[in-house]
Amino acid sequence: MTETRQRRVSNGTSQPKEDIDQNIDENKPKYWDPLTDGVRWIEKYAEPLEKFFERLPEFISTFIATFAVFTFGSTLRGEWVVILVTALKQIFGHTQSDRNMTTEEIYKLFTSENLKMENFAVIFISAHCVSYGTYFAIGGFLHWYFYVRRRHLAHEWKIQPKKWLSPELERHEIMIGTVSLFITGSFSAFLACYIYNENPSTVYYQFDEYGWWWFFLQFPIIFVYTDYTTYILHRLYHTPWLYKRFHKLHHKYKQPTAFSVTAIHPVEIMHVQLTMCLPLFTLPVHWMPFYAVALYNYYHGILDHSGINFKGQWWQPWQPDAEFHDEHHQFFHCNYGFNMSLWDKIHGTMRKVNRVYTEETFEGEAPLIDSAEANKIIETDPDAKEFVQKTKLNEAVASSKDSLNAKQ
Repeated sequence: MTETRQRRVSNGTSQPKEDIDQNIDENKPKYWDPLTDGVRWIEKYAEPLEKFFERLPEFISTFIATFAVFTFGSTLRGEWVVILVTALKQIFGHTQSDRNMTTEEIYKLFTSENLKMENFAVIFISAHCVSYGTYFAIGGFLHWYFYVRRRHLAHEWKIQPKKWLSPELERHEIMIGTVSLFITGSFSAFLACYIYNENPSTVYYQFDEYGWWWFFLQFPIIFVYTDYTTYILHRLYHTPWLYKRFHKLHHKYKQPTAFSVTAIHPVEIMHVQLTMCLPLFTLPVHWMPFYAVALYNYYHGILDHSGINFKGQWWQPWQPDAEFHDEHHQFFHCNYGFNMSLWDKIHGTMRKVNRVYTEETFEGEAPLIDSAEANKIIETDPDAKEFVQKTKLNEAVASSKDSLNAKQ
């Protein structure tokens, strides 16, 4: 439309209506692009939203954003439907001791028609409707709140304030995330229906079935299990064969956003989810500690991938800042932990500032910053070159400050 008008003014002539309509049709996209249309929708309503948030006190707008992140995480993979089913079972007095699971029972379950899955269609549709609804609605809100509303203040909140994902990569992460969500949401729907129909598991519902001590001990035990197994799996997917075939997809996003949290290869994300669910079939687990830890993990997973400089709170001495995982996306083969940096410290996989990391330098191969190998990398890798220059500049500034302090 704009180009047509400009041609008419510059040439001093007007085109026939048929030609104008033809030009408009040619400029229309040949397929529906949800990201482009979503951005247009955000831009359309950005001004009234901006005015609304300007009238709110800062702590209220912060609370809204935090609540949005929590809701985003709690509904994203469909776990909300499992939580609902198990909570209802507790309310209506169900107990795990009503049926005992034996090896023979498990065998029969998967080799006969004993598997009960009534109401699966209802649970399946509900899980996906809520997951996709929050993915696009709340994910879009978070994108607007930071990446549109505060884009001009990126130096105040963004970990990499001068670097942004391209529109093509933004579309890519949403498309991959949509596919991965369907797979994880389908599994959550299956698990919820499985438990709803009282198929064998080790989940229990009443607080005191296994004693109060065990109920409270589950919180740290499940947290450590989840975090350490995630570290192991993450590190496993950074071995050359698995990385190039699966995990490399997730590392296309060197400046991750909240949408990056589910932009993972379907095989990998399913592997992780199945591993996380093992306690539901191996230990007596109350649904509340298990899913409280799961929601905590998803909440921080979104923060860690948001690109926003979130800090661990005073009551979370174990929790690294969001920059810890953001550096993993920048430097690839280091900082594998999520909710604890302890595992990286124990296993020696913390990022070392005197090393040059690239996507091709796998664990233990990153050369020293002043080595001949590092110089070869710098010649062909602009990001590595920028990192080395920045590191040496910081060292020079720090050295100058030390010299001045020594003289004083």
